[in-house]
This record gives sequence, C-alpha cells and structure tokens, in this order.
Amino acid sequence: MEASMDLYAVPLWLRLSLLFLLPLVLLLLAKNKIYGQKQKKRLPPGPPTLPIIGNMHQLGELPHKTLSQLSKKYGPIMLLKFGSKTIINVSSAEAARQVLKVHDLDCCSRPVSSTAGRLTYNYKDIVFAPYGDYWREMRKICALELFSVARVQSYSFIREEEVASLVNSISQSASSATPVDLSEKMLALTANILCRTAFGKNFRGSGLDNEKLREVVHEAEVMFASFSATEFFPYVGWIIDRLSGRIRRLEKIFRDLDDFLQQTIDLHLNPKKKEQDHEDLIDVLLRIERDQQTNTGAPPFNKDNIKAILFDMFLGGSNTAAVTMLWAMAELARNPRAMKKAQDEVRNVVGNRGNVTESDITHLHYLKMIIKETFRLHPPAAILLPRLTMTDVKIGGYDIGPNSLLQVNAWALGRDPEYWKKPGEFYPERFVDSSIEYKGQHFELLPFGSGRRGCPAIYMGATTVELSLANLLYCFDWKVPSGMKEEDINMEESTGAGLTQKRIPLNLVPVKVF
Repeated sequence: MEASMDLYAVPLWLRLSLLFLLPLVLLLLAKNKIYGQKQKKRLPPGPPTLPIIGNMHQLGELPHKTLSQLSKKYGPIMLLKFGSKTIINVSSAEAARQVLKVHDLDCCSRPVSSTAGRLTYNYKDIVFAPYGDYWREMRKICALELFSVARVQSYSFIREEEVASLVNSISQSASSATPVDLSEKMLALTANILCRTAFGKNFRGSGLDNEKLREVVHEAEVMFASFSATEFFPYVGWIIDRLSGRIRRLEKIFRDLDDFLQQTIDLHLNPKKKEQDHEDLIDVLLRIERDQQTNTGAPPFNKDNIKAILFDMFLGGSNTAAVTMLWAMAELARNPRAMKKAQDEVRNVVGNRGNVTESDITHLHYLKMIIKETFRLHPPAAILLPRLTMTDVKIGGYDIGPNSLLQVNAWALGRDPEYWKKPGEFYPERFVDSSIEYKGQHFELLPFGSGRRGCPAIYMGATTVELSLANLLYCFDWKVPSGMKEEDINMEESTGAGLTQKRIPLNLVPVKVF
C-alpha cells in the first residue's frame, strides 16, 4: 500500500514523460545489444569522455593545438565524441593520405549542418553539398567554367589594378612614415578583387556596398565557427539554439545575404546593363543557368544555386588570401634576412619598371618558397572541413563506421617533426630542391585539402597572394614601429571566424622604394 501511495505521489507530468521515454530507452538498449553482437570492431584510441558532452570540454580556444597535443598521447588517428557525433581526428600525413586518397570516394560526403543548410539554400552550393550527382555536376562547372586557368588569367587586370590601388594607398602612409594596419589593408584588397571578379565592379558609393557584403560574410564566418547545440544534440539542441538567439541571428544573416546577392543578379539581368569586355562570374553562372534549362538531363540549376555558389566563394575566398598574406608579412618582418632576400629577388627580376605583373611571378622562386612556408606554419583553416564516411572503411588498421566525421588537422601536419626539420621555425629555404607543393599531392602540406573535396579555387587564391606579396616587397622596405623590435611582433593565433588569423593586427612602417 505504501508503495502504491508513493507511486501515485509522482507528478502526472513526470509519469507521462517516463512512459514516453521508455520505448526510446528500450529501442536504444536493443540497438546496442544488436550492435554488440556483431563482430567486434577495432576502434581508434581516444581520451576519456564525459557523459553527454563527450570530449567537447577539451577543445579550448585553439582546437587545432589541443588536438595536436592529444594526438601525441593517443596517436595520429584518434576517436573523439562531440555530443552525439563521432569524430575521427587525423594528424599525420600517412593517415591523411588514407582518408583523402586511398578512401577518398568512401569519405567524400559532408555532414548535415543547420547553419550550412540555411546559408547555402539547402545545400545548393559546392563546398557543403553532400556527395552525389548534383555535387559532381557542380564540381565540373567549377573546373571548366569558374576556376579554370584560362578564367583566372582573364581576371589578371582586376588583380593588377587593385594591387596598384593598394600600393598607392600605402605610399601615402610612407610619405609621413606612418604605420600601416596591414590586417585591414589585406582584407580590403581581397574583398575588392573578389567583388570585381564576381560582380564586375566594386559597389562603393552605390546602394550596393561591398563593405556591407564583407560584414555579412564575416558574420556568417563567425556563425560557422560558433557553437551550435543543434549540430551535436539534434533532438533537443534546437531548443537551446532558439532560446540563445542563434536561430534568429542565422535568419537575419541569410536575409541580408540573400538581399545583397539578389540585387547583384537583378543588375545583371537588367536589359539596360552596360556591356562589359569580359564575363564576370555572375555572367558565367547566368549563362550556365540558361544552358541547363535546355539540357533535360542536367540537374536543376536556378538563382538559388547561383547565390549559394557565390556565397561559397566569399566565405572561402576573401579572407583566406588576406590571412595568408598577413601571416607571410608578419613572418618576414620577424626575419629581416628572409625579407631582404625576397626583396632582392623581386627587384632584380623587375628592375626599375615600377610594379610587378603576373608574368613576373614564374621567376620569383624564393617568393614561392615563402608562401609554401607560410602555408605550412599557418594554414588558413587549421582543421580542414570535415568529411562524412558513406560506408565502412579501414584507416590505419582501425574500423571506421558510416556517418563518422573525419577531420584532418592541417596545422599538425605542417609541424610534424617526422617530416619537417625544426618544424616551428620559419625557414623558406627548406623548400630548395624540394618537390613538395600545396596543391593536394603531398600530404604533409595540405592547406587546401586534397582529393575530390580539395579546394577548387587554389589557383585563383594563390595568384592573388603571389602578386600582392610581390608588389609589397618590391615597392617598399618595411620596418617595425618605433620602440619595437622584430621579435616583439605578436604571433598569437585566433580562430574566432573559422580561419587561423593573427590575434593582434599587424602594423608596419612602409618606406617607399619604387
């Protein structure tokens, strides 16, 4: 009787909740029992987990460094749990080769993400789209139409004009020996180049402002890099995201982005639009849309696809090049010997002409070594975008099940003492007589990934970095501000917007030479 009284003393809402949860608990127990009856799998080692959150508490402010340290204890293939997600962290060149080359096809999809899904119009882009017929068609369009060598070279005049504008701006500071915030200059440069490449013009002084676009893209980057409960706790996380305001912020970013991109497309569709001597990328995408409409066998392609692809370009293109140039200038400012060697090279090649053109770049061998060394020490994305396994795979002798997330720590690869002598030292000469490149064939250096999911715009990004750095080194000598020494330059990292950026802006004093 007392037991019955106690039972009925339980509040009704709690009894109903328990009755609702009981079938789910039984289903999970049955699933685990069936799974346990299967042949035991050899899983990678990993650090102990906490209930519910798994290993999320161990990430810290710089996850790439934390994971690199953990891999020294648990190995280059490491099992982690982030909420409900199973993560396989890869931090050696051989393990990366198995993921990105040997098992490329088995591991080339992308995980579902509420943030990516919304901002890419339900995965109508290239970067976040799951593997399948649509993604293959979009990848082909990228290779043949958007980022081919011929297409990138056709925009060389844009890069050269915008770099010349940057040099003129810096020259004004040089005349008064005023320090220049290179962080801001680099971001503005790459945004201007990308706007003109994609839209045909900058939008200064008009209703369409590229500063507004930069702001919206930055907010999107922060959203991608910030915590989303929905991603890791799918059954209840959406409640947390709604209460925290994350869903509201995501919707605002989407509306702002969609409004901007739709206006640029409308301008291109305006029959009064002034004819240009060349196709910008929106022209190319609108032409592809018209062609796809007459091709009955092609996947659907409409304005949402165009906007999603443009979003990919700005998310992955503008800040990536800027961050790389900034790290390169910071490293050179801390290493005057390397700075002078690079300046001597470019000035010997170009002479007194007054500026560096893209045709000069092939002769700047030391500059290319500097860029490789910068990518090695400071890959733009320290951890590559995760891949999703589509079937059972065996990597490094471990059994990896389907729907596992594979993430490659590019930062750890570039600092692995097994492949790099004195890995923490900036030393471009390590690439003398070396065949190592950063285009995805050498797995100890993977700033842009590799395989089917490697970055399709490597050539465009690298060309921007090479031309910009070459002109900065040719036109100016560079000094640290008064009262500082080279070694005082702060090299702390920040990952607040998804990229591995300098935490403190870089201010240097330019001295005009040409």
